[in-house]
Amino acid sequence: MKKYLVHSLAMLLCITVIFGACLLAGCSGSRKENHSTVKVTLNEVAHSIFYAPLYVAIEKGYFEEEGIDLTLVTGFGADKTMTSVLSGEADIGFMGPETTVYTYNQGAQDYVVNFAQLTQRAGNFLVARKEMSDFNWSDLLGKEILGGRKGGMPEMIFEYILRQNGIDPYKDLIIDQSIDFGSTAAAFSGGKGDFSVEFEPGATSLELEGDGCVVASLGVDSGYVPYTAFSAKAEYMKKHSDVIQKFTNALQKGLDYTKNHTAEQIADVIAPQFKETDLKTLTTIVTRYHKQDTWKENLIFEKDSYELLLDILSDCGELTNSPSYEDLVESSYAKKAAGQ
Repeated sequence: MKKYLVHSLAMLLCITVIFGACLLAGCSGSRKENHSTVKVTLNEVAHSIFYAPLYVAIEKGYFEEEGIDLTLVTGFGADKTMTSVLSGEADIGFMGPETTVYTYNQGAQDYVVNFAQLTQRAGNFLVARKEMSDFNWSDLLGKEILGGRKGGMPEMIFEYILRQNGIDPYKDLIIDQSIDFGSTAAAFSGGKGDFSVEFEPGATSLELEGDGCVVASLGVDSGYVPYTAFSAKAEYMKKHSDVIQKFTNALQKGLDYTKNHTAEQIADVIAPQFKETDLKTLTTIVTRYHKQDTWKENLIFEKDSYELLLDILSDCGELTNSPSYEDLVESSYAKKAAGQ
């Protein structure tokens, strides 16, 4: 009897353990299902403070809130970022929207479509050797300027400004386009060129090192332009519409944060993304971008902005065909994220 009782108790304990384990497994399974995430690879054209709202969204956990496990890769050039998207290495690209026009015009079957515009001004600055408080664009006549890649937004916006000021980019000055993206500041510091067109933190670094001085903002002088946008292949967007929406929602949250917080607060949030830049410099750069109204109120890529892009491409001789707005822009995700 005693032996039978011990055996029964052992069996009961075993059943209890098994039952408990099943319950735990069920709960664990439910948590996994409720908090399931989708992996998304984003290839950005450059890692720049210019794109602060994106990094706010990353550091504040907005992508995780939307169920996205984001992997961020830097392409170091719009051409390289586009190649990554077309090859399938990246799900989403972040670059100048001019690249989507080029791809479409080259006859790509699964072309790339823009779904969210982040910046509405150029993010680069003209750096001179010394301070020029009364700078005028005519001061560039006959000078050598370190520019950007032919057909890229930085270079085209620069040429656009020159033409707006009656200057022929190919006759009235010398633009050196031979230097790799991201290396112009070092070349300028080493004595190359009279002026250089620089992104941040290159422009501020040249000032801090005493090797140059910012004399003009291309973002201010060019006016509002669709400088950078998020895009994906048409087929990917069709198959993963929910992912694109969640991604856009997270971006909008990052944009909202930058609109409602100070430069100091923004700099503090994105600091982990720029460990090589001290907080004071980071704040200075964010302030500079904030003051010139760099970021949009929402992520909607408007039709008039797209038409301006085509005008800029045409002026620079880079437009072989004019794809329709409906072909290369899908604004529904941004509108929904903005509550429209």
